[in-house]
Amino acid sequence: MPEPLRLAGRAVHEILDGQAGRLARELVRGFVAEIPFYRELPDEELTSDIIQITELNLRLVARLLRERRAPTTAELAPLRASAVRRAQEGVPLEAILAAYHRGAGRIWDHVLAGAAPEDLADALAAGRLMLGYTEAVTAAVCAAYRHERESLLRQEQHARHAAISALLSGEPQATTGIRLSARYLVLSVTLDAHPDERSATTAARRRLHRVREATQRFSAEPVLSLLDLTGGLILVPELTWDSAGALVAAICEAAGAQVRAAGEVAPPERVAAAARLTQEVLDVVHLFHHPPGLYRLADVLLEYQLTRPSEAVSGLARLLDPLTDNPDLLQTLTVYLETGLDRRRTAERLHVHPNTVDYRLRRAVALTGLDPVDPAQLQSIGAALAARRVMNRPRQAPPS
Repeated sequence: MPEPLRLAGRAVHEILDGQAGRLARELVRGFVAEIPFYRELPDEELTSDIIQITELNLRLVARLLRERRAPTTAELAPLRASAVRRAQEGVPLEAILAAYHRGAGRIWDHVLAGAAPEDLADALAAGRLMLGYTEAVTAAVCAAYRHERESLLRQEQHARHAAISALLSGEPQATTGIRLSARYLVLSVTLDAHPDERSATTAARRRLHRVREATQRFSAEPVLSLLDLTGGLILVPELTWDSAGALVAAICEAAGAQVRAAGEVAPPERVAAAARLTQEVLDVVHLFHHPPGLYRLADVLLEYQLTRPSEAVSGLARLLDPLTDNPDLLQTLTVYLETGLDRRRTAERLHVHPNTVDYRLRRAVALTGLDPVDPAQLQSIGAALAARRVMNRPRQAPPS
């Protein structure tokens, strides 16, 4: 056994060992006064578990100072176990580390009290041992805390995945681990690529993390989502349609890019149907090149109906078949309707003279018999253009 370190004529380890109980209570009172989270812990936990682990630390430091060595893995086991309990309770890691570091500082102040100049060599040796103890404890506590938090996160993610799977299968009663809400805002979204992103980089994944954080701020309950870098499905508990626009705006800000979304509010038993409908509405929004924003079925009723299988769709599309061999006429008619029958804006967009627009429109009327000036025929032209877009959309490959 090495010669004990001495300060002010006393063995350093004896200074701590003999007063460990009193010092532990004093340190815990300091934690409560100086670390806000510790004030939220129940008195029963402070006077039992927290004081016990603090006293154990004091006796461990005394032993290390007596034997002039670093702590062993076995000696750190109770500290790791305590870190696991704090992680389960949701105590922030920074609060735990603050307690250890402030406790080490108070111990050092207590040990040095009354030290004289001739104690310098032993004081330096004790300081190096205290530093080694603090480093070892910090590493052990952080590792145990992180491991437990990751385990809890995996369990939470599994519960969320099981919940969203049950909801999308139409069997919400099969959900376990997460309490279902009375209603959900069901949101299908697409995220445009950020201007600075070229691939699925770390920056893109961080953007996705920001989107998840933004959605969670709109609910006190866990938000369920199936998202990737291009978008996906979000289920927000208890959010009404009145707040849906604000949510989409927050997603847009978090993504740093344009967002298109389709939503419906549904009870758990209707979430599966709402998810299918919102995805269909979102597909329509993209097919007809609607601007970014939030949509629901009522906003795209005509376009939605045109995308449903029907003989009427092909019949509408055939109304403009006479223009198939005249792409300039078809393009002019399309832009003319998109600009609200404004011939000058049509000419600007097509980079032609307004008289050219007039000529092309007369040709289109002559070939099809449909005149956009006639309100009834205007509706038919709009429906026919929409039907052609539906008929000409790329066919999805069948699943392999």
